[in-house]
Amino acid sequence: MSFRDLRNFTEMMRALGYGRLISMENFRNPNFPLVAEVLKWLVKRYDPSADVPGDTDTEQDRIIFIKSVAEFMATKAHIKLNTKKLYQADGYAVKELLRVTSVLYNAMKTNIVDQADETSAENDGSSLSFDISSRISELKEARRLASEITSKGAGLYDLLGKEVDLREQRTLVIAKQLEINEVESSLAASIKAVENEIRKTLHMLDNVASDEANLEAKIEKKKNELERNQKRLQTLQSVRPAYMDEYEKLEEDLQKLYDAYLIRFRNLTYLESQLEEYNRVEQDKSEETESRLQEMANKLKSDESQRLSLAEKDASEDEGEESGDDDDEDDDEDEDGIEGGTRPVARRNRPTAAGAGGRVQGNMMGNISEEEGSDDSGDSDIDLDEDDQDDDDDDGDSDDIEMPAQNPRRRHPQPTDLNESDNDF
Repeated sequence: MSFRDLRNFTEMMRALGYGRLISMENFRNPNFPLVAEVLKWLVKRYDPSADVPGDTDTEQDRIIFIKSVAEFMATKAHIKLNTKKLYQADGYAVKELLRVTSVLYNAMKTNIVDQADETSAENDGSSLSFDISSRISELKEARRLASEITSKGAGLYDLLGKEVDLREQRTLVIAKQLEINEVESSLAASIKAVENEIRKTLHMLDNVASDEANLEAKIEKKKNELERNQKRLQTLQSVRPAYMDEYEKLEEDLQKLYDAYLIRFRNLTYLESQLEEYNRVEQDKSEETESRLQEMANKLKSDESQRLSLAEKDASEDEGEESGDDDDEDDDEDEDGIEGGTRPVARRNRPTAAGAGGRVQGNMMGNISEEEGSDDSGDSDIDLDEDDQDDDDDDGDSDDIEMPAQNPRRRHPQPTDLNESDNDF
C-alpha cells in the first residue's frame, strides 16, 4: 500500500458521491466492515439491480460476500479482484478497490461535457451526479462482443496450431491435377448427402407433433402413477400395523433392559478394576512378606549355625571332662569289689510323704514313672514291716561299707515286676 493509492482512492470515492468520509487512517488496521460497505456501494453504483448478500457477521458469511462481489465484478465489469487481499481489509485491499473506483471515475469523467464545471467541481470537492443505468444496454452489448472476441480468438489460436499439418495437405491437394468427372461425382455425392439430411430434418419436423403427443401422454401417465403412489403412501401412513402396540411395548422393554445392562456393565467394569487393584496390593504385600520371611530365615540360619558351632565346642569340652570322671569311678568300684566282695545294690530312697507306718495306695495300671522313680512303689501294707527291717539292715551295712558315689548320668532304673504289685491287692 502506498500513500498515493490511498489518497487517490479517498478522492475518487468522494468524487463518486460516497456519503461517508473515508480517512487515510481507516486502513492502518484491518477494517472489514468499511471494506464491505464500500464494496456494496460500488456494486450498487455499477448495477443498481445487482443482488449481493449483506450478512458479514460470521466468517462463512464474509467469505461468501467476498466471493459474490468478485464474481460479479469478473462477469459484469471484467475486473479481476484478488479475494485474499479484499478479505484482509487493510491497505492491500485499497489497491483492489481502486480498480473498481477508477473504472467508475473514468466513466464519470467521459460523461462530463464542460471541463470547467469539472474543474470547479473538483476544486469545490462536490460530487458529480452520474447515472450509469442509462447505458446498461451498451454495457451488455460490449460485454457480449468481448466474450465473442475471446472465443473467436481461442478458436483461431487452435486452428493456427494445426496449420503445420494442414499446410502440407493443402499443398498436396493444390498440386494434384483435378479431373472433371471426379469433381462432378464428388459434387453429386455431396448434393445427395445434403438432400438426405434435409429429408431427415423434414421428417423429424413432421414427427414433432406426434412426439409431443407421446411425451404428453407419458407425462400424464407418470402424473397419474405419482398420484396413486401418493394416495397409497398416505393410506399406509394412516393405517397402524397389527403388531405395532406389541412392538412399541417390546421396544420400551428393550430400552429398559439396555439401560440395566449399561449400569451392570459399568459396575462390573468398576469392580474388576477394584479387584485388579486389590490383587496388585495383595501381591505387593505377599512379596514384601516373603522378602521379610526370607531375611528372617537367613538370620535364623546364621544364628543356628553360630549356636551349633558353640554347642559342638562345649560338647567337645564336656566329653573330655566326662571321660576323666568315668575312669575315676571305675577305679573306685573295682577297689570296693575287691574289699567287700559282692555288694547288694542299694535301694533308692523311698518316698516318705506317707511316713514310716503310712499306708501306700497302689494303681492297677502300674505307672511307669513311679516304677522308674522307686523300686517298691507297688508294695502293699503287708510288706511295710519287712521294708522297715530292710531299711534297718541297710543302715547297718552303710556303717560298715561306704557306697561309692555314682554318676547320675550312668544311673539306670531297676525294673519292677508289675505282676507282683498286682498280687499285693
